[in-house]
Amino acid sequence: MSVGKLFAPDCIAQNLHAVSKKQLFQEMAELAINCGAIDGDNNKARDIVAAVTERERLGSTGVGYGVAIPHARLDGIDEVRAVFARLETPLDYEAIDERPVDLVVLLLAPSGASSLHLKALAQVSRLLRREDIRERLRSAPNAEALHLLLSEDRSASAA
Repeated sequence: MSVGKLFAPDCIAQNLHAVSKKQLFQEMAELAINCGAIDGDNNKARDIVAAVTERERLGSTGVGYGVAIPHARLDGIDEVRAVFARLETPLDYEAIDERPVDLVVLLLAPSGASSLHLKALAQVSRLLRREDIRERLRSAPNAEALHLLLSEDRSASAA
């Protein structure tokens, strides 16, 4: 699966407001449900927040350069899905470089899909490691432009 197929157009938040990791995880879980990435209700949102929080206890998913990729495996989903948020105000996230985070990808995978989960995580990480992509995401004027950046086919230029 390519990175672009992970993100549905409605699963992008342009200026998400969050003042804590817990609120960020809650907002992103609700986005995942509301945009149709994950079937569910408030109980499922709690499951997502709990799973992501549990993973975060193992170590921060703030990977540096203002980027965080919280992720978890969940029962009851059948494919890897992602939601993206550009935060209204950068958030202290305890990232490895100690910089606040403003670009966040929540990655959710089926509980039994270790290899798919790791592959998707690597693809998202590789994409957001690129300074040009991060800058374009930060300056994109709207959610549609953000989605286009995230779903752009880069296979032709990958060598």
